[in-house]
Amino acid sequence: MIMDQSAFVKTEVHNGIATINFFHPQSNSLPGEILRKLAAEIEQAGKNQVVKVIVLKSEGEKAFCAGASFDELIAIKDLPTGITFFSGFASVINAIRKAPKFVIARVQGKAVGGGVGIASAADYTIASSHAAVKLSELAVGIGPFVVGPAVERKVGSAAFCQLAINASEWQSAAWAREKGLYAEVHDSVQALDHAVMNLANKLAASNPEAMQMLKQVAWAGTEHWDELLIERAGMSGRLVLSDFTINAINQFKSK
Repeated sequence: MIMDQSAFVKTEVHNGIATINFFHPQSNSLPGEILRKLAAEIEQAGKNQVVKVIVLKSEGEKAFCAGASFDELIAIKDLPTGITFFSGFASVINAIRKAPKFVIARVQGKAVGGGVGIASAADYTIASSHAAVKLSELAVGIGPFVVGPAVERKVGSAAFCQLAINASEWQSAAWAREKGLYAEVHDSVQALDHAVMNLANKLAASNPEAMQMLKQVAWAGTEHWDELLIERAGMSGRLVLSDFTINAINQFKSK
């Protein structure tokens, strides 16, 4: 599928801070090409010796990330294509997990599905008070299988199940802060940006070796995620081919 020409992923490095910014005109949704580019940019920033900390953000003010692209989901016609698409989310989460630098997520607006997964995978997530969250996958006949381990690791199994089962309901930024998904919540975008850059500058001046060791400690026990998330991608890849899911996605697209 050809990606919208206005969509992009770009990285800027300044004073040891790599800022990775992504955009898609459909509420920062994530088609396969965006996912591949995001994973590649995170991996490259992790290998760049000049970079001390990574900031992950999206363009615009209203939505941080709308999750999977419905246009691309409805175009999936076979299992290998489905696995390839959902493996894109696995690649982004694993790139964040394995990057030897801390990843700060700046969440300025609502996060859905894969967007919640990215916010959960980040090492430190700072959000605005407008950044409500929803795992909507079950509502379209799939399930938050690929992002589930990252979300559950951050908020615990009870809160993960609440999000996953009540798939049509938003949970507020305050809820996400209470559950540990967001480390901080700020009332304005200006305050959000100040907090993000304040932390990023502090980390850029910190001991890289100590930060790498601390990240390894924080992510201990997830070494099997390379295989686990691909296995989960297969679950979603099978379900997206079902008549139930095809009809549900078409209903969402027609709204």
